[in-house]
Amino acid sequence: MDSSSRIPAGTPIPKISISTGSFVSARTDVALCFAFQQGAILGPPAASALGKALARVARDEKFKGKRKEVLLWTSAGRFPAVRYMVVGLGKRAAFSTDMLREACGFAGKRAAAAKAVRMAVSLPAGLDAGTLAEASVEGLCLGSYRMSKYLTSVDAIGTPLAAAELYTSKENLASARAGVTRGTLRAKATNLVRDLVNEPAIALTPSRMAAVARTIARAQGLEIKVHEKKDLQKMGMGAILGVSAGSVEPPCVIHLTYRPAAPKLRIALVGKGLTFDSGGLSLKTATGMETMKLDKAGASVVLGVMAAVAELKPDVEVHGIMGMTENMPGGAALKPGDILKTMGGKTIEVLNTDAEGRLVLADALAYAQTLKPAQIIDLATLTGACMVALGPVVTGVFGTDQAMVDKFLAAARSAGEKMWQLPLCEDYSDQLRSELADIKNIPTSRYGGAITAALFLKTFVADTIPWIHLDIAGPAFLESEQGFMRKGATGAVVRTLLTYLGSLR
Repeated sequence: MDSSSRIPAGTPIPKISISTGSFVSARTDVALCFAFQQGAILGPPAASALGKALARVARDEKFKGKRKEVLLWTSAGRFPAVRYMVVGLGKRAAFSTDMLREACGFAGKRAAAAKAVRMAVSLPAGLDAGTLAEASVEGLCLGSYRMSKYLTSVDAIGTPLAAAELYTSKENLASARAGVTRGTLRAKATNLVRDLVNEPAIALTPSRMAAVARTIARAQGLEIKVHEKKDLQKMGMGAILGVSAGSVEPPCVIHLTYRPAAPKLRIALVGKGLTFDSGGLSLKTATGMETMKLDKAGASVVLGVMAAVAELKPDVEVHGIMGMTENMPGGAALKPGDILKTMGGKTIEVLNTDAEGRLVLADALAYAQTLKPAQIIDLATLTGACMVALGPVVTGVFGTDQAMVDKFLAAARSAGEKMWQLPLCEDYSDQLRSELADIKNIPTSRYGGAITAALFLKTFVADTIPWIHLDIAGPAFLESEQGFMRKGATGAVVRTLLTYLGSLR
């Protein structure tokens, strides 16, 4: 295999299995169980030797079972597992899959730090076993993730978690197995996105992203078209060509298709794919550029979802469209004041070359509409303004069809991802009027920047097509650790999109 087509590799997904045996007898590196706040430790019977020992250690360590609280105890050979871990779930009355996913995330992260290779997990009761297994697997896989391929020190690389065995009852075995399958699929897709986004710009150019997409398409049985620069010129994609003009790396538009035998619906996912964003001639600061490999997160999510859709097998035809380019200040770079003509025919006055993502999406959205989809969802690390409004972990959601938005937000709640709907306030559209072109790429006011960016995109989508725009500028890439998620790429909205696609009928 050509090295340019290899899929970037972070931490491998642990092999997850199910057991109906005795958790107390598990011989493993770390045996994980849980406790509600001010409640008994779940898993080992309270009257067993292990149950008594853990209760004694919890009292000595003043462990209360609060959310995010972790107790790690070395058994020193007195019990089958090398270490026992108890993670707090918080108040029993508020117990949810989100709490369990979070608890397993902290456990996976702590186990990786302790160089544990194998884990045993005692699933708590209280909810459907399949749902519990799914959330547990997602937490373990997401929490133990780490991009270590560029580290050379053995100590720095550490030892990845290789396997986890979930303990459940015989009557819940089938349901738990199905949950493990779902959780593994979703975690694998999420961590693939994290790998892609964490890759530096030197390693993952637009052309190399296309090569990776081809590899995934072959492996998953997806259709693929890669529209190269000459194709974009023929299609009249003046906006993406304008953004790419300052870079030596040629742009491309990647189109993946999942086509079931009898699709109930056709949906297009459109992702912004800036493999590096310098700001162009409207140059960012040096520190502002340090993390700009993250600007391909939207396209990376589309690729991760498409990789998983082939296994999820929804009754929906799904088109994944990725607009890939760099934004660089080369001699031929786009200049403030330039006017670009988009594939859809509209013209854009470019007043700031650092507002480039919306230009790429303008052409990608026009292309998506040639496929005659019933719905379009676009996603992009688009505005810092959305982060000002919602912080670093909440996705901004805009939409033209409230029923579609409501269903999408329900999928987000089910997947455990934080999202909030923001208004498409048409009053702000006046700020995008241009005297020389159909629209300009930045507003006249610095207020409501996430809204005006969404309104800009809305002008490139036909009113007859239900459309959602996701601004993932905050949650796609963390500048510092948040909960059990490491600094760096998160794979945000993958799980929600998979949940949403699975819900369409």
